[in-house]
Amino acid sequence: MHYTLLFYESPEEFARRTDPEQREAYLAGWTHYVRALREAGIVVASAGLYPPETAASLKRVKGETLVQDGPITSAKEQLGGLFVIDVPDQDTALEWASRGPTDAVEVRQNLPPTK
Repeated sequence: MHYTLLFYESPEEFARRTDPEQREAYLAGWTHYVRALREAGIVVASAGLYPPETAASLKRVKGETLVQDGPITSAKEQLGGLFVIDVPDQDTALEWASRGPTDAVEVRQNLPPTK
């Protein structure tokens, strides 16, 4: 079964990506985690995302398409990246999510492909 692990990061975590003093430590946590996932052979797809302020959001309201700068939600934590993994069940997906270097991870089973 495919599960998507959605990793959320705070503004401080996003800032660590580019801070010269914190970048190496930030990347080290991800490097270890990504290596473990790949060695387990369960990665179907993955993507890291640019910070939320680089986003554009589209909404349709009463037939009109509206585009705005920034993410759809204005929560403190924003989506920082994702992995689609192939594991037998939700418990296994949650175990892998718990090993990630962030404190907030959403785990969702993927819908089967449409035919």
